[in-house]
Amino acid sequence: MSISHTPRQLHFNTFLYLTGHHDSAWRIEGNHPERRIDIDYMVDIARISERGLFDAIFAADIEGGPSKWLEPFTLLAYLAVKTRHIGLIATVNTTYNEPFHLARRLASLDHISKGRAGWNIVTSGAEGAVNYSNKRVAPHDERYDIADEYLDVVTQLWDSWEEGAVINDKAAGIRYDESKIHEINHTGKYYTVRGPLNVSRPPQGRPVLVQSGSSDRGKDYAAKWAEAIFTAQHEINEAREFYNDVNARLDKFDRPPGSLKILPGLCFILGRTEAEANERHEELASHLDLAAFTANLSRRFSVDLSDYPLDKPLVLENPKQADQVDQVRSRHQLVLDLIRREKLSIRRLAERHALGRGHASFVGSATQLADLIEEWFVKGAADGFNLMPGVFPQDLQLFVDYVVPELQRRGLFRTSYEARSDGRNITLRERLGLRAPKPVRSFARAHAHGPGQSASAPSALSSPSISSSVPREAAPSVLATTHTT
Repeated sequence: MSISHTPRQLHFNTFLYLTGHHDSAWRIEGNHPERRIDIDYMVDIARISERGLFDAIFAADIEGGPSKWLEPFTLLAYLAVKTRHIGLIATVNTTYNEPFHLARRLASLDHISKGRAGWNIVTSGAEGAVNYSNKRVAPHDERYDIADEYLDVVTQLWDSWEEGAVINDKAAGIRYDESKIHEINHTGKYYTVRGPLNVSRPPQGRPVLVQSGSSDRGKDYAAKWAEAIFTAQHEINEAREFYNDVNARLDKFDRPPGSLKILPGLCFILGRTEAEANERHEELASHLDLAAFTANLSRRFSVDLSDYPLDKPLVLENPKQADQVDQVRSRHQLVLDLIRREKLSIRRLAERHALGRGHASFVGSATQLADLIEEWFVKGAADGFNLMPGVFPQDLQLFVDYVVPELQRRGLFRTSYEARSDGRNITLRERLGLRAPKPVRSFARAHAHGPGQSASAPSALSSPSISSSVPREAAPSVLATTHTT
């Protein structure tokens, strides 16, 4: 296949997910489901991804329900010292985490990794997550109101340390230029935070901001804050529509074209031939629990399907609509559209859903997958993909060994990691072609004497950083107090 293309280069992230993104991956012979929390296994996945010259590792997280995976920051901090180039993107929700704590953890990860940190922003409405918080479950749109203020706070905290604030002048005995470290004194509807952050400015200025969500409100949120968006589209025309829609919203927030990368999820089963891939897929499909899938489908759409024939085209009578659910509305609509458009039976829908849970899916050879990726890329449907191998590590290895070289031959993907002229690695932000972030606000210079200030003098560093969240009537709690020495 030969399609003319621009000099743009593809971007790939490996989406970590248990032992594979196919629902039956853990059940096939040779797979070891206990490895989903094995750190050596995670290191292997990261190193395979780095061998493939990928942009980042993408770590999911769910705070409700039974344990499935390791906590993202602990995992990614360990992977940071076991890898050299690959980015490290942690999923953290804005509903059940305090902004000061999150800003500190992300700044720390960015320092540990030397500028490779990213944050996948979600607004979780999962009922199970309430077990880990004293907050109520906020409605869909209010969660975005909370998230909007949340981003305002964390970006101010990262900006509370200007470039050049750390001096470490041994002769003068001065660690910091106090005129470049600021309280943010934020008071909003949901949060009150004094600042400054008690970790110096992240190497990237701020970690790369990724957003997961495709509702109308989610797309506006991405256009305002995100630098990459992880989305789910089944086919290219739908993906192009989404791509154009989100990019058209950038102007409303005074953002230039190209400042937001669109990275749909892509789940795949590979073989050295198409027949081999189909054989692998059929084996996975044979392990599906159709009774459990039917029950889940009934709950999702509030329709009793317990007696519905498995191989009859599915017709849903008065199903629950996307605007009637409070979680992942876009995914709900995506499945509903798929049922109506392709007239799938329960069995065929289960097979489709098992491979990627609503994301684009593929079964075939490496060359065929390279064709699909190239088409989406050059026709304006994606800037790259969050890769979701059906079975770890097999499908990831096949992608790196066969798909990557094919894309390199077509001039669509890097042949090495870039480095600076002095040999230092570039940051995740730079690798994605993203500009350095502009400060979200200008701070008044409160310390006219600047870097000559005595290290023992009162300053923003010796003031407590205060944070409180809903309900606003609650007294603020001191989260951190730091002192110069």
